[in-house]
This record gives sequence, structure tokens and C-alpha cells, in this order.
Amino acid sequence: MPLAKAHPSIDDYRDHLLLLHAWLGPIETWLAQFADGPQDSGVLSPIRRTPIIEADLAHASIAPVDAFAPVTFPPSPHSSRAYRWGVCYVVEGSQLGGAVLYKRLRAQLAPHPLQYLGGNGAPVGPRWQQFVQALQAHVTDHAAIAAACDGATDAFDTLLSLLPDQADQLAGSFTGRD
Repeated sequence: MPLAKAHPSIDDYRDHLLLLHAWLGPIETWLAQFADGPQDSGVLSPIRRTPIIEADLAHASIAPVDAFAPVTFPPSPHSSRAYRWGVCYVVEGSQLGGAVLYKRLRAQLAPHPLQYLGGNGAPVGPRWQQFVQALQAHVTDHAAIAAACDGATDAFDTLLSLLPDQADQLAGSFTGRD
């Protein structure tokens, strides 16, 4: 990922945002078709993160460049609730990593507000805890757990597919696939 460098620059943050936009945009569009499972607003309040990414990309400190081509999601015809719980596990979990990066980079990349990494001002810990509790309550049998694992794996693999130099090397370490 572009922000994995020891001393990432604002251009690295831009590249990180472009990569996430190409990955997350199609996922959010696909998930918006559903109103059950993790998309049930009674279970978890919906958040569209691509507008936050777009606002960060529009900041004056970011030089415009060509965007990554968006991915196709889902890569297979899955749409079960359990599969979507797995996809959302990756999306929601990535916000925890963003919070860590925000703390590390906010001074270094100032004056950019790093809204995406900062959760747009909302603490990510309580949402993550709510998500995990709902996941544990809704994904309970072996078949649902397997489908959720497939969703998580597909979400990771799809993100890795945007990193052509590293995708093949990293895919096996994240998914257990050869």
C-alpha cells in the first residue's frame, strides 16, 4: 500500500486514496443494493466512505492525477448475507488501520486533514465493536462462517489486484491460497 513507506508523502496519501477509491467505490455500490444483514440500518448505521475519499482528494494539497481503474465487485455471483458480512469485515477493519495511520501521519502530512484516515472525525473503535458484536450474532453456523470467509477473502484479493507488482506475492499470505 502506498502509505506503507517509512516516510510517506502527500503524494503517497493521494495514491492511497486513489487505490481505495477504485476498490471501495464498487464495493459500496454493490452493498447499497441490499437492506439486510450488515446493510440493515437497524444493525449498523450506513456510512458511505467514497465521498470522504473524494473530499480528501479535492484538498488543495493534493495534486490531481489519473485514477486507478475501478475493480469489479463481487468477483463471483455471491450476495448472501454471510458473504456480505465477510466483505464488510474487511471494509470496517480497514478503518482501524486508518486510525493508526492517522495518528502516525497527521502532523507529517499537515495541512491536509486526512479525513478518510481520521474516520471523518468519528471514533472508529465503538463502531468496530458494534460491528463485531453484530457479526457474531448473525454469522453463527458453519456454512455462514465459510461464506463470510469467502467474502473477506474476495475483498482482500480484490484490493490486492490493484497492486500489480505485489498482488501475486501477497495474496497467498493474506488468504492462505497458493
